[in-house]
Order: sequence, then C-alpha cells, then structure tokens
Amino acid sequence: MELTELLNSVNVVQVLGEVQRQDVGSIEYDSRKVKKNSVFVAIKGYSTDGHNFVLDAINKGAIAAVIENDKAVPDEIFIHNKAAKILVNNSRLALSELSKGFYKDPSSRLKNIAITGTNGKTTTAFYLKHILENTGNKSGLIGTIANYIGDLKIESKLTTPEANDLNSLLYEMISQACTHNVMEVSSHSLVLNRVHGLDFRCGIFTNITSEHLDFHSTFENYLHAKKILFDNLGEKSFAIINADDSNSHTLTKSTKAKMITYGVSDSADYKIYNIRYDLSGTKFNISSGSNEYSVSTSLIGTFNAYNATAAMAAANSLGIDAEKIASAIKSAPQVPGRFEVIGSGSKKIIVDYSHTADSLKQALLAVRDIVKNNMKVITIFGCGGNRDKTKRPEMGRIASELSDDIIITSDNPRSEDPFQIIGDIKTGIVKDNFKVIENREEAIALTVKSAPDNSVILIAGKGHEDYQEINGVRNHFSDQETARKYLNE
Repeated sequence: MELTELLNSVNVVQVLGEVQRQDVGSIEYDSRKVKKNSVFVAIKGYSTDGHNFVLDAINKGAIAAVIENDKAVPDEIFIHNKAAKILVNNSRLALSELSKGFYKDPSSRLKNIAITGTNGKTTTAFYLKHILENTGNKSGLIGTIANYIGDLKIESKLTTPEANDLNSLLYEMISQACTHNVMEVSSHSLVLNRVHGLDFRCGIFTNITSEHLDFHSTFENYLHAKKILFDNLGEKSFAIINADDSNSHTLTKSTKAKMITYGVSDSADYKIYNIRYDLSGTKFNISSGSNEYSVSTSLIGTFNAYNATAAMAAANSLGIDAEKIASAIKSAPQVPGRFEVIGSGSKKIIVDYSHTADSLKQALLAVRDIVKNNMKVITIFGCGGNRDKTKRPEMGRIASELSDDIIITSDNPRSEDPFQIIGDIKTGIVKDNFKVIENREEAIALTVKSAPDNSVILIAGKGHEDYQEINGVRNHFSDQETARKYLNE
C-alpha cells in the first residue's frame, strides 16, 4: 500500500516531506521493531515518549513518522533524512486508524464478539470460542491467557493488544479462514483507543467492581471506560448485559445496540436458576422466552454459570441453536488458572486468578459453599506491585474473614518492595489467622506439606501465569506446577 493511500485513513493536521510513490511495509509504535519502509507512530507512554525515538526510527528505515507534538522533532530532521512528517492531534487514535487502513479493515470481515468487565472475561471468551468451534465456525480468540487463530496458539502480553498488533491478528484470522473472533476488551484498551474503529457484532458486559484505580483514578472513570464499548456499538449489534449488576443501566444508557440481558433476575432475557455445584462441576438451568435448558459444565461456581449464560446469549444472538450451545458448554475444557482443581485425594488445591477484592471474595464464597464446615480452608495470596494499592487491605480482610488460615506471600512485586505490599495487605486483617512467607514457592511448599487431610488450599492471584516478575525480570514460576510438585511429594 502506498503512503498516500494509507493517509486517507487518518485525520491529518499537516504533512511535510515526500509521500508519493512510497510503499508502506509496516506500522510500528516501537522503534526497535522498525524496518525499511515502516511508518513509525510516536506515542506518549507512561515511562517513555515515542517522540524521543523518531530519529532512531528514521535511521532504521522508516519512511514516515506520525507525531502529535509538533515541537518534539525539528522539521530539519525529516527534510535531511527525506522522511515524511505526519502531524496528527492524537497519535494513539492515528495508530488505530492507520492500522485499520493498512490491514484493509479486517474487523468488518469477521463476526467479532467483545467481552468487557472486571471478572469473567477470559472464561466467557473460552466458552464462546469452544461453542463456535463446536458448531462449525472457525474462530480466533484474543485475550489474557493467549491469542488463538483456530488451534494455533500465540503468546499474549496484553489482554487487548495495541492497535497494529490487533489488526494484524484479525487480518491473519481472515487469511486462515476464520469467520468469528472473540476478544477480551480491557478498560485500558478502550481509553487508549486500541479498539477504535473496530466492528463488533456483539458486546458482552460481565460485571464491574473496583479495579485499576492506579490507572483510572476513580471508579466513575473506570465505569466510563467500559461504557465506551457500548456507546460505539451499532444498531445491528447486540449488547449482552448482566442484569444483576447495578451499574448495567449506566453502562448501556446510550447504546444503539439491541439489549439482551442475563442473570438470576426475573426480568432477565436469559434467566439463570437452580444453580448447584461441587468440586466436579456446575449444573444449572436457563429459561429464555418459553424455552428451558438444562446446562452442565466442568467449571465450578455460580460465577461460571453466569459466564456460560453470557456465552449462550451471545452465541444465540448470532444465530447458533441454543441446544447445540448447551451441548458445547458441557464439553468445554477447564480454563487454565480459573478455579482449577488440583489433586484427587482428601487434600484439594484450587488455583485461581482472583486478583481483585471481589474475585477473591467470590472464589472463597464458592469454596465455603462447597465444603461447608467439613474441610479446613487455607488461602495463599499476595498482590501485584506497581498496581492499584487500594485493594490490598480489602483483600487482606476478605481472605482473613473467609479462610481458616491465610499465608500472605509475593505475587508479582515488579519494582516494589514485596514486604511493603505485604504490609499494605496486613492493614486490613482483623483476625489473628495469618502468617507471612514472602517467597511464593516456599509458601506453597510449606502449606501443602503441613495442611491436614480434608483441607482445601486456595492459591490465588496468578492463575494461568507461568512467571513471576521481580525488578523487571520475569522468572519461570507456575502455581499449578509448584502445587503438583509438593502435593506429589
């Protein structure tokens, strides 16, 4: 594609330099990935500013640089290096527009389902991909655990990738004959315009509780970020909404999409009732209009009844038969690190991604509901560094109140002092039922070895993650592998 044609995709303030007969090879926002004929988009990040790397990008072969700060790069640099300067009002918006244009608007050629919410995005996405594949629709998935194009698994670093990576994935899905794509859409991606201009046939809202306040500052800002998805759905789209969440009305009051609700509420279009679960799975019923469905899944807990019902409502809205959907839900595999039960003896270990106050509460309530007072409940958890600090005391309180014993340890401390994080957690604890073992492997090892038979150990916070990040370095670490290792000993 020629640069002149590509520029028709973006609102430009000024163009300086040669743009005619320039073939574009790629769109990049990371100067380290720039190669000959790239267009480099300078984005202001949290710790670095892409405008500082424009010259590096040009030296690596970029034919143009997109900037929003006209004073950051002298015009002489572009003129001297025979590169084009493209001035825009918003570089992140421009990245989305350019990527959409470069990859020939790939989202318009797929049936895209977007899932947003604090908890349940990943599990709902996995349910949906399984439903779609089992009903003859080759599908992609973009999310926290990994990205998929059909059966091909691709490493994921962000819940929702940057716009150029995202459009590239969608383009590749089309080339591999996918008809559908399921994706988790984070609040960050909505605010930062990563999904700007994408065509979503369906948007799902799972729930919302306090999270990411380090980024959004207030819950209201966080809610508004989620609202962006539904504000931008078209009249031919569907909004699949959790009727039991008190913020649903605020989130959807401006949407043009057709509203479909799910939940235990009597007014829900897909009403969930008669939920039963144990450590082998969950059974429940769904009524929709005059139809009744008996549904079972190997995934455990009330929250998974909600996730499965959201997936059913979305797939059904896209024309898939509800009985076939229910059958696919029954065969859906365990989602890695999502209330994943390890151990077949009297000592059970559950690995769960619960890293927010609400998700930890829901996980522990599910454990308590299953074991009643017949098994001891022990929780191992920590909180991530350089993230929302307000949740730490609340998570400490919840763990202490709903567990018999808790072990506070490190999660991903990143660049924070792990003992400072642990100290923040301890401020919320009111019971004397905790101990601190900062080393996560040691915490798991000692707990697994010392826990009595007929006990349940919840290892919370990291779920599917196979690393632990300390001072900018990711070292291999898996809660599942570690738990199995010491359980087998």
